[in-house]
Amino acid sequence: MTLMTVLLFIPACFALNMAPGPNNLLSMANAKRYGVRVACYAGIGRLVAFVGMITLAATGLATLLYTSEKLFLAIKVVGGLYLIWLAFQLWTADTIDGGGEALGGKSLFQLARQEFLLAAGNPKAILIFTAFLPQFVDPSGHVAGQFLVLGVLFLMLEWVAIAGYAFFGKALRHWFSRPAMRRLFNRVCAGLMGSAGVGLLLSRRE
Repeated sequence: MTLMTVLLFIPACFALNMAPGPNNLLSMANAKRYGVRVACYAGIGRLVAFVGMITLAATGLATLLYTSEKLFLAIKVVGGLYLIWLAFQLWTADTIDGGGEALGGKSLFQLARQEFLLAAGNPKAILIFTAFLPQFVDPSGHVAGQFLVLGVLFLMLEWVAIAGYAFFGKALRHWFSRPAMRRLFNRVCAGLMGSAGVGLLLSRRE
């Protein structure tokens, strides 16, 4: 892999990482409610899911997974319904300020599991790793090593995105100090998540 390939990969990859998808919205909502540190720790669940997807892409299994119509449909349905469920929870969330970094009855493991399931249940992520990463791999070189480098870079940039959205969510907590404004924020995020869930259920594989 040449230096030019890496320099082309980083901005293209970071644009994907920073896209306001369901996981980034969840990170922002978690930070607003629980704080930046908790949101960043919860994001580890997302990274674990992506490690699995990168491994599948490196071994060629992700292509088989994406071309399997029934399996793709199952992932799409489960992922879409889970997004709608999260949107419902956010829509009905308590807007009373719990103060500080309190988790409000949810453990850090539960928040990380939410991130993991949301990432793992999104078939679009499978497409990213089967169609995007291989474009930067030189088949004449050491393929596994190149996937390792690209995968590590992707995860590092994803961590930056998690932190960025978390800090933004933390800032919003100060802006939306009144319960009515917090409710508005929750419902806007819930609406976006719900729309993504419905869009996922209605989407067709290209």
